[in-house]
Amino acid sequence: MALPAAAVLLLLLLLALLLPLAVLVLGTVLLGLPSYDIPAGVNQPAKLRLVLAVLLGTAALGRILEKTGLCSQITFGRYVRQGRRLRVDPKLFIQDLQFNKVPVRVYQPKATSHGRRRGILFFHGGGWVFGSLDTYEKVCRYLSRESESVVVSVQYRLAPEHKYPAAYEDCLNATLHFMRNTDLYGVDPTRISVCGDSAGGNLAAAVSQTLAGRADLPRLRAQILIYPGLQALDFNLPSYHQNRGVPLLFRERAAFFALQYLNGDASHMQEVLKGSHIPPDMRQKYRKWVSPDNIPEEFKVRGVKALNPSDFMAEVYETVKRFCEPNLCPLLAEDAVVHQLPESFILTCEYDVLRDDGLLYKKRLEDNGVQVTWCHLEDGFHGIISLYDYGGLSFPSGKRGLDSVVNFLKGL
Repeated sequence: MALPAAAVLLLLLLLALLLPLAVLVLGTVLLGLPSYDIPAGVNQPAKLRLVLAVLLGTAALGRILEKTGLCSQITFGRYVRQGRRLRVDPKLFIQDLQFNKVPVRVYQPKATSHGRRRGILFFHGGGWVFGSLDTYEKVCRYLSRESESVVVSVQYRLAPEHKYPAAYEDCLNATLHFMRNTDLYGVDPTRISVCGDSAGGNLAAAVSQTLAGRADLPRLRAQILIYPGLQALDFNLPSYHQNRGVPLLFRERAAFFALQYLNGDASHMQEVLKGSHIPPDMRQKYRKWVSPDNIPEEFKVRGVKALNPSDFMAEVYETVKRFCEPNLCPLLAEDAVVHQLPESFILTCEYDVLRDDGLLYKKRLEDNGVQVTWCHLEDGFHGIISLYDYGGLSFPSGKRGLDSVVNFLKGL
Protein backbone atom coordinates (compact mmCIF):
# COMPACT_ATOMS: atom_id res chain seq x y z
CA MET A 1 0.00 0.00 0.00
CA ALA A 2 1.36 3.43 -0.92
CA LEU A 3 2.24 5.81 1.88
CA PRO A 4 0.15 8.97 2.22
CA ALA A 5 1.81 12.08 0.81
CA ALA A 6 2.09 13.58 4.29
CA ALA A 7 3.88 10.50 5.57
CA VAL A 8 6.31 10.56 2.64
CA LEU A 9 7.02 14.23 3.32
CA LEU A 10 7.61 13.51 7.00
CA LEU A 11 9.93 10.62 6.16
CA LEU A 12 11.97 12.80 3.81
CA LEU A 13 12.19 15.47 6.47
CA LEU A 14 13.44 12.97 9.03
CA LEU A 15 16.02 11.67 6.60
CA ALA A 16 17.20 15.23 5.89
CA LEU A 17 17.60 15.82 9.62
CA LEU A 18 19.33 12.51 10.33
CA LEU A 19 21.67 12.51 7.32
CA PRO A 20 24.11 15.11 8.73
CA LEU A 21 24.31 13.13 11.98
CA ALA A 22 24.95 9.91 10.06
CA VAL A 23 27.70 11.62 8.08
CA LEU A 24 29.36 12.85 11.26
CA VAL A 25 29.24 9.37 12.79
CA LEU A 26 30.63 7.84 9.60
CA GLY A 27 33.42 10.39 9.39
CA THR A 28 34.49 10.41 13.02
CA VAL A 29 33.97 6.79 14.03
CA LEU A 30 34.09 4.49 11.03
CA LEU A 31 36.77 6.32 9.07
CA GLY A 32 38.80 7.71 11.94
CA LEU A 33 38.44 11.36 10.93
CA PRO A 34 39.10 14.01 13.62
CA SER A 35 36.56 14.43 16.40
CA TYR A 36 34.85 17.79 16.32
CA ASP A 37 33.71 20.46 18.74
CA ILE A 38 31.14 23.20 18.13
CA PRO A 39 31.64 25.81 20.89
CA ALA A 40 28.55 27.50 22.29
CA GLY A 41 29.95 30.94 21.50
CA VAL A 42 30.56 30.36 17.80
CA ASN A 43 28.54 32.22 15.16
CA GLN A 44 25.50 30.22 13.98
CA PRO A 45 26.44 26.87 15.61
CA ALA A 46 23.60 24.92 13.95
CA LYS A 47 24.66 26.10 10.50
CA LEU A 48 28.28 25.32 11.24
CA ARG A 49 27.27 21.78 12.19
CA LEU A 50 25.62 21.36 8.78
CA VAL A 51 28.66 22.73 6.95
CA LEU A 52 30.84 20.36 8.96
CA ALA A 53 28.59 17.46 7.98
CA VAL A 54 29.12 18.27 4.31
CA LEU A 55 32.89 18.54 4.74
CA LEU A 56 33.19 15.33 6.73
CA GLY A 57 30.92 13.59 4.26
CA THR A 58 33.18 14.75 1.45
CA ALA A 59 36.25 13.53 3.33
CA ALA A 60 34.60 10.18 4.08
CA LEU A 61 33.55 9.63 0.48
CA GLY A 62 36.97 10.76 -0.73
CA ARG A 63 38.67 8.25 1.52
CA ILE A 64 36.43 5.48 0.21
CA LEU A 65 37.21 6.46 -3.39
CA GLU A 66 40.92 6.51 -2.60
CA LYS A 67 40.78 3.04 -1.06
CA THR A 68 39.02 1.71 -4.16
CA GLY A 69 41.67 3.29 -6.40
CA LEU A 70 39.21 5.49 -8.32
CA CYS A 71 40.84 8.80 -7.33
CA SER A 72 42.77 10.35 -4.47
CA GLN A 73 41.00 11.95 -1.53
CA ILE A 74 42.63 15.29 -2.38
CA THR A 75 41.47 15.12 -6.02
CA PHE A 76 37.90 14.44 -4.94
CA GLY A 77 38.05 17.23 -2.37
CA ARG A 78 39.19 19.67 -5.05
CA TYR A 79 36.34 18.62 -7.32
CA VAL A 80 33.74 19.21 -4.61
CA ARG A 81 35.24 22.57 -3.57
CA GLN A 82 35.98 23.93 -7.03
CA GLY A 83 32.92 26.18 -7.16
CA ARG A 84 31.41 27.49 -10.36
CA ARG A 85 31.58 30.60 -12.48
CA LEU A 86 28.89 33.05 -11.53
CA ARG A 87 26.70 35.10 -13.85
CA VAL A 88 27.97 38.28 -15.45
CA ASP A 89 28.41 41.02 -12.87
CA PRO A 90 26.90 44.27 -14.18
CA LYS A 91 29.35 46.35 -12.14
CA LEU A 92 32.61 44.59 -13.04
CA PHE A 93 34.81 43.73 -16.00
CA ILE A 94 36.20 40.25 -15.34
CA GLN A 95 38.84 38.55 -17.43
CA ASP A 96 41.14 35.55 -17.11
CA LEU A 97 44.77 36.27 -17.98
CA GLN A 98 48.28 35.07 -17.24
CA PHE A 99 50.88 37.10 -15.34
CA ASN A 100 54.37 35.65 -15.86
CA LYS A 101 52.70 32.36 -16.87
CA VAL A 102 50.62 32.34 -13.66
CA PRO A 103 46.82 32.13 -14.21
CA VAL A 104 44.98 35.11 -12.74
CA ARG A 105 41.48 36.57 -12.80
CA VAL A 106 41.25 40.36 -12.94
CA TYR A 107 38.24 42.24 -11.56
CA GLN A 108 37.85 45.89 -12.63
CA PRO A 109 34.97 48.18 -11.62
CA LYS A 110 33.01 49.53 -14.60
CA ALA A 111 32.14 52.81 -12.90
CA THR A 112 34.09 55.86 -13.99
CA SER A 113 36.98 56.70 -11.70
CA HIS A 114 38.33 60.23 -11.23
CA GLY A 115 41.82 58.90 -10.72
CA ARG A 116 43.81 55.72 -10.71
CA ARG A 117 42.38 52.98 -8.55
CA ARG A 118 43.98 50.97 -5.80
CA GLY A 119 45.12 47.46 -6.73
CA ILE A 120 44.81 44.26 -4.69
CA LEU A 121 46.64 40.98 -5.24
CA PHE A 122 44.47 38.26 -3.68
CA PHE A 123 45.90 34.86 -2.74
CA HIS A 124 43.24 32.29 -1.85
CA GLY A 125 43.25 29.91 1.10
CA GLY A 126 42.86 26.15 1.15
CA GLY A 127 45.94 24.85 2.94
CA TRP A 128 48.07 25.25 -0.21
CA VAL A 129 46.24 22.08 -1.36
CA PHE A 130 42.71 23.26 -2.21
CA GLY A 131 41.20 26.41 -3.69
CA SER A 132 40.82 27.99 -7.10
CA LEU A 133 39.81 31.18 -8.87
CA ASP A 134 36.20 29.95 -8.93
CA THR A 135 36.22 29.02 -5.23
CA TYR A 136 36.91 32.64 -4.28
CA GLU A 137 34.87 34.29 -7.03
CA LYS A 138 32.27 35.76 -4.66
CA VAL A 139 34.86 37.10 -2.23
CA CYS A 140 36.91 38.77 -4.96
CA ARG A 141 33.85 40.27 -6.65
CA TYR A 142 32.73 41.69 -3.32
CA LEU A 143 36.13 43.21 -2.56
CA SER A 144 36.34 44.79 -6.01
CA ARG A 145 32.79 46.17 -6.02
CA GLU A 146 32.64 47.45 -2.47
CA SER A 147 36.14 48.98 -2.30
CA GLU A 148 36.13 50.14 -5.96
CA SER A 149 39.48 48.46 -6.47
CA VAL A 150 41.11 46.38 -9.18
CA VAL A 151 41.47 42.89 -7.72
CA VAL A 152 43.81 40.26 -9.15
CA SER A 153 43.04 36.75 -7.92
CA VAL A 154 46.04 34.45 -8.33
CA GLN A 155 45.81 30.73 -9.13
CA TYR A 156 49.08 29.50 -7.72
CA ARG A 157 50.21 25.89 -8.11
CA LEU A 158 48.88 23.53 -5.46
CA ALA A 159 50.54 20.96 -3.23
CA PRO A 160 51.33 18.12 -2.99
CA GLU A 161 51.98 18.02 -6.75
CA HIS A 162 53.85 21.32 -6.50
CA LYS A 163 55.79 21.65 -3.28
CA TYR A 164 57.24 24.70 -1.55
CA PRO A 165 58.28 27.18 -2.83
CA ALA A 166 56.01 26.82 -5.92
CA ALA A 167 52.97 28.63 -4.47
CA TYR A 168 55.14 31.42 -3.04
CA GLU A 169 57.01 31.86 -6.32
CA ASP A 170 53.78 32.04 -8.33
CA CYS A 171 52.33 34.69 -6.01
CA LEU A 172 55.55 36.70 -6.09
CA ASN A 173 55.85 36.52 -9.89
CA ALA A 174 52.23 37.54 -10.41
CA THR A 175 52.69 40.45 -8.01
CA LEU A 176 55.84 41.64 -9.77
CA HIS A 177 54.11 41.51 -13.16
CA PHE A 178 51.16 43.53 -11.87
CA MET A 179 53.37 46.13 -10.20
CA ARG A 180 55.27 46.65 -13.45
CA ASN A 181 52.13 46.93 -15.60
CA THR A 182 49.76 49.05 -13.57
CA ASP A 183 49.06 51.39 -16.50
CA LEU A 184 47.21 48.59 -18.28
CA TYR A 185 44.65 48.40 -15.47
CA GLY A 186 44.35 52.02 -14.39
CA VAL A 187 46.01 51.31 -11.04
CA ASP A 188 48.06 53.69 -8.95
CA PRO A 189 51.42 51.91 -8.44
CA THR A 190 51.72 53.43 -4.94
CA ARG A 191 48.37 51.93 -3.83
CA ILE A 192 48.96 48.21 -4.37
CA SER A 193 48.27 45.79 -1.51
CA VAL A 194 48.62 42.05 -1.06
CA CYS A 195 45.77 40.16 0.57
CA GLY A 196 45.04 36.55 1.43
CA ASP A 197 43.20 34.26 3.81
CA SER A 198 44.64 31.26 5.69
CA ALA A 199 47.36 29.78 3.43
CA GLY A 200 46.83 32.83 1.22
CA GLY A 201 47.57 35.03 4.22
CA ASN A 202 50.82 33.13 4.63
CA LEU A 203 51.67 33.80 0.99
CA ALA A 204 50.74 37.48 1.26
CA ALA A 205 53.01 37.89 4.29
CA ALA A 206 55.88 36.12 2.52
CA VAL A 207 55.52 38.22 -0.63
CA SER A 208 55.33 41.40 1.44
CA GLN A 209 58.55 40.52 3.24
CA THR A 210 60.32 39.72 -0.02
CA LEU A 211 59.36 43.08 -1.51
CA ALA A 212 60.24 45.08 1.62
CA GLY A 213 63.09 47.43 0.91
CA ARG A 214 63.14 46.85 -2.87
CA ALA A 215 64.48 50.05 -4.45
CA ASP A 216 63.40 49.14 -7.99
CA LEU A 217 59.67 48.93 -7.18
CA PRO A 218 57.11 51.14 -5.46
CA ARG A 219 56.55 50.21 -1.82
CA LEU A 220 53.50 48.04 -1.17
CA ARG A 221 50.72 50.11 0.34
CA ALA A 222 49.51 47.41 2.73
CA GLN A 223 49.36 43.73 3.57
CA ILE A 224 45.99 42.25 4.52
CA LEU A 225 46.23 38.95 6.40
CA ILE A 226 42.99 37.09 7.12
CA TYR A 227 43.46 34.36 9.76
CA PRO A 228 46.93 33.60 8.37
CA GLY A 229 49.07 30.56 9.17
CA LEU A 230 52.52 31.98 9.84
CA GLN A 231 54.63 29.32 11.57
CA ALA A 232 55.05 25.55 11.87
CA LEU A 233 57.37 25.35 14.86
CA ASP A 234 54.74 25.11 17.58
CA PHE A 235 51.36 23.42 17.13
CA ASN A 236 50.78 23.63 20.89
CA LEU A 237 50.06 27.33 21.28
CA PRO A 238 46.87 28.03 23.29
CA SER A 239 44.65 28.42 20.23
CA TYR A 240 45.77 25.06 18.85
CA HIS A 241 44.51 23.27 21.94
CA GLN A 242 41.49 25.44 22.68
CA ASN A 243 40.21 24.98 19.13
CA ARG A 244 41.78 21.65 18.16
CA GLY A 245 38.41 20.15 17.17
CA VAL A 246 36.66 23.28 15.90
CA PRO A 247 35.84 23.40 12.17
CA LEU A 248 36.72 24.35 9.60
CA LEU A 249 40.38 23.70 10.46
CA PHE A 250 41.33 21.03 12.97
CA ARG A 251 44.72 21.05 14.69
CA GLU A 252 45.84 17.87 12.92
CA ARG A 253 44.80 19.24 9.54
CA ALA A 254 46.84 22.39 10.08
CA ALA A 255 49.98 20.27 10.47
CA PHE A 256 48.92 18.02 7.59
CA PHE A 257 48.57 20.96 5.20
CA ALA A 258 51.89 22.48 6.24
CA LEU A 259 53.65 19.18 5.57
CA GLN A 260 51.91 18.71 2.24
CA TYR A 261 53.08 22.15 1.17
CA LEU A 262 56.60 21.59 2.44
CA ASN A 263 57.39 18.23 0.88
CA GLY A 264 54.16 16.47 -0.12
CA ASP A 265 54.52 13.97 2.72
CA ALA A 266 52.61 14.08 6.01
CA SER A 267 54.04 10.84 7.41
CA HIS A 268 55.72 12.75 10.29
CA MET A 269 52.57 14.63 11.29
CA GLN A 270 52.41 13.20 14.82
CA GLU A 271 56.05 14.07 15.51
CA VAL A 272 55.44 17.61 14.28
CA LEU A 273 52.35 17.95 16.47
CA LYS A 274 54.36 16.79 19.49
CA GLY A 275 57.14 19.29 18.74
CA SER A 276 59.93 16.77 18.27
CA HIS A 277 60.83 18.17 14.83
CA ILE A 278 62.71 21.25 16.07
CA PRO A 279 66.14 21.17 17.79
CA PRO A 280 66.11 22.55 21.36
CA ASP A 281 68.60 25.32 20.53
CA MET A 282 66.54 26.46 17.57
CA ARG A 283 63.34 26.37 19.59
CA GLN A 284 65.04 28.55 22.18
CA LYS A 285 66.27 30.94 19.48
CA TYR A 286 62.75 31.54 18.17
CA ARG A 287 61.06 31.57 21.55
CA LYS A 288 61.28 35.36 21.59
CA TRP A 289 58.78 35.35 18.69
CA VAL A 290 56.90 32.04 19.01
CA SER A 291 55.78 31.66 22.61
CA PRO A 292 52.55 31.74 24.65
CA ASP A 293 54.26 34.45 26.72
CA ASN A 294 53.66 36.89 23.86
CA ILE A 295 49.92 36.20 23.70
CA PRO A 296 47.61 38.50 25.72
CA GLU A 297 46.20 36.88 28.85
CA GLU A 298 42.58 37.25 27.76
CA PHE A 299 43.22 34.65 25.08
CA LYS A 300 44.37 32.08 27.63
CA VAL A 301 41.23 31.93 29.76
CA ARG A 302 39.92 28.91 27.84
CA GLY A 303 43.05 26.99 28.80
CA VAL A 304 46.76 26.78 28.10
CA LYS A 305 48.70 23.56 27.62
CA ALA A 306 52.40 24.01 28.24
CA LEU A 307 54.58 22.58 25.50
CA ASN A 308 56.66 19.68 26.68
CA PRO A 309 58.19 18.55 23.40
CA SER A 310 58.97 14.91 22.88
CA ASP A 311 62.62 14.04 22.53
CA PHE A 312 64.12 15.76 19.53
CA MET A 313 64.25 13.52 16.47
CA ALA A 314 67.05 14.57 14.13
CA GLU A 315 65.81 12.39 11.29
CA VAL A 316 62.46 14.20 11.34
CA TYR A 317 64.13 17.61 11.45
CA GLU A 318 66.11 16.75 8.33
CA THR A 319 62.85 16.33 6.42
CA VAL A 320 61.22 19.54 7.71
CA LYS A 321 64.10 21.94 8.40
CA ARG A 322 62.86 24.37 5.76
CA PHE A 323 60.05 25.20 8.21
CA CYS A 324 62.59 27.69 9.56
CA GLU A 325 62.65 29.67 6.31
CA PRO A 326 60.68 32.95 6.52
CA ASN A 327 59.28 32.48 2.99
CA LEU A 328 57.48 29.45 4.43
CA CYS A 329 56.99 30.69 8.01
CA PRO A 330 56.91 34.53 7.89
CA LEU A 331 56.68 34.85 11.67
CA LEU A 332 60.39 33.91 11.78
CA ALA A 333 61.62 36.86 9.67
CA GLU A 334 64.36 39.00 11.20
CA ASP A 335 63.48 42.36 12.73
CA ALA A 336 65.38 44.18 9.98
CA VAL A 337 62.83 42.85 7.49
CA VAL A 338 59.73 43.24 9.66
CA HIS A 339 60.66 46.85 10.37
CA GLN A 340 60.32 47.68 6.64
CA LEU A 341 56.87 46.15 6.16
CA PRO A 342 53.92 48.27 5.04
CA GLU A 343 50.81 49.18 7.00
CA SER A 344 49.04 45.98 7.94
CA PHE A 345 45.57 44.59 8.56
CA ILE A 346 45.18 41.35 10.49
CA LEU A 347 41.92 39.49 11.06
CA THR A 348 41.75 36.74 13.67
CA CYS A 349 38.92 34.51 14.88
CA GLU A 350 38.45 33.37 18.45
CA TYR A 351 37.55 29.80 17.50
CA ASP A 352 40.46 29.18 15.13
CA VAL A 353 43.64 27.16 15.65
CA LEU A 354 45.54 29.87 13.72
CA ARG A 355 44.35 32.68 16.01
CA ASP A 356 47.63 32.88 17.92
CA ASP A 357 49.73 33.01 14.74
CA GLY A 358 47.92 36.24 13.91
CA LEU A 359 48.28 37.60 17.45
CA LEU A 360 52.02 36.86 17.54
CA TYR A 361 52.59 38.53 14.17
CA LYS A 362 50.54 41.54 15.25
CA LYS A 363 52.88 41.95 18.23
CA ARG A 364 55.99 41.56 16.06
CA LEU A 365 54.77 44.20 13.62
CA GLU A 366 53.84 46.66 16.35
CA ASP A 367 57.12 46.07 18.20
CA ASN A 368 58.87 47.07 14.96
CA GLY A 369 56.86 50.25 14.48
CA VAL A 370 54.48 48.96 11.79
CA GLN A 371 50.95 50.34 11.95
CA VAL A 372 48.44 47.51 12.44
CA THR A 373 44.66 47.52 12.13
CA TRP A 374 43.32 44.47 13.94
CA CYS A 375 39.89 42.90 13.58
CA HIS A 376 39.01 40.06 15.94
CA LEU A 377 35.80 38.13 15.37
CA GLU A 378 34.88 36.93 18.86
CA ASP A 379 32.37 34.44 17.45
CA GLY A 380 34.36 33.62 14.30
CA PHE A 381 35.90 30.35 13.14
CA HIS A 382 38.47 29.50 10.50
CA GLY A 383 37.17 29.99 6.96
CA ILE A 384 34.17 32.11 7.95
CA ILE A 385 34.93 34.83 5.38
CA SER A 386 34.31 32.40 2.53
CA LEU A 387 30.87 31.68 3.98
CA TYR A 388 29.69 35.29 4.10
CA ASP A 389 27.26 34.56 1.25
CA TYR A 390 26.53 30.85 1.26
CA GLY A 391 22.81 30.76 0.60
CA GLY A 392 20.89 29.38 3.56
CA LEU A 393 24.17 28.63 5.31
CA SER A 394 25.53 32.18 5.29
CA PHE A 395 27.30 33.47 8.42
CA PRO A 396 26.72 37.13 9.42
CA SER A 397 30.07 37.27 11.23
CA GLY A 398 31.81 36.41 7.96
CA LYS A 399 30.13 39.42 6.35
CA ARG A 400 31.28 41.63 9.23
CA GLY A 401 34.83 40.41 8.76
CA LEU A 402 34.79 40.99 5.02
CA ASP A 403 33.32 44.47 5.51
CA SER A 404 36.16 45.27 7.91
CA VAL A 405 38.60 44.45 5.10
CA VAL A 406 36.65 46.69 2.72
CA ASN A 407 36.63 49.57 5.21
CA PHE A 408 40.39 49.23 5.67
CA LEU A 409 40.91 49.30 1.91
CA LYS A 410 38.80 52.41 1.51
CA GLY A 411 41.16 54.22 3.86
CA LEU A 412 44.25 53.47 1.79
